[in-house]
Amino acid sequence: MRVAIEAILDYQFAEPTDVLLAVEAAAVPDQRVITQSHIIDNAGPLTNKVGGSGIGRRTWTRTGTGRMLSTYRATVDIDRPPVVIANLPKSSLHSLPEDVLPFIWPSRYCEADRFGSFVSGHFADLEGGALVQALVDWVHDNLVYVPGSSNITTTAADTFVAQQGVCRDYAHLTAALIRSRDIPARLVSVYALDLDPPDFHAVVEVWLDGAWHLVDATGLAPVETMVRIAVGRDATDIAFMTIFGGATMNAQSISVTRVADS
Repeated sequence: MRVAIEAILDYQFAEPTDVLLAVEAAAVPDQRVITQSHIIDNAGPLTNKVGGSGIGRRTWTRTGTGRMLSTYRATVDIDRPPVVIANLPKSSLHSLPEDVLPFIWPSRYCEADRFGSFVSGHFADLEGGALVQALVDWVHDNLVYVPGSSNITTTAADTFVAQQGVCRDYAHLTAALIRSRDIPARLVSVYALDLDPPDFHAVVEVWLDGAWHLVDATGLAPVETMVRIAVGRDATDIAFMTIFGGATMNAQSISVTRVADS
């Protein structure tokens, strides 16, 4: 399947400011970037860095005073067959690659160490993919998607208590629950086909049977149609834009559409 992506970020800056962007589609085996362009108006030279875990690319720039307009466009082929998560076995801890190991530990927004008793008490008979699927289903069934119900300080524990949130809150709680049983889980920023309203979307990847697999407790878009941008421990690592100063958003728009293969 081929999709066309357009991401436009329109922000106002009172003074020159350093900005780190993570908006480019990652080149990974199950998604191939056919074409892409990234143009930033009213900004200095771009410095590209490899993303976390070697996935994707981050871009440093320094804005001028006034309006900064970032326009990213890409065409991506996705080849990701459906996977039955519940059928996948857990990978043993001693088999985990070094770059996977950090994703079994707590992080700022995913306090995995606070959920061990809950998961062990409610899902004691489940292991591996069956446990992961049950936890994804639990988050989906017990949280209510409420825009504006959380902020940048909201953690997985906060979401567990509030039982509401947006995609990053669903992802934080899902990852924390899964990590509590020593299964690696990381956050992933994606472009998602048919997401309503269109926006950057946060989901989770779990390490099962020696590979990463996407899951999304919001159920807002099929994981087979998602385009990965960045991966990391939590939202800190996958933010589409980190501003080292102050700014005001003028407008922001994301578009993901299906196009015919040429």
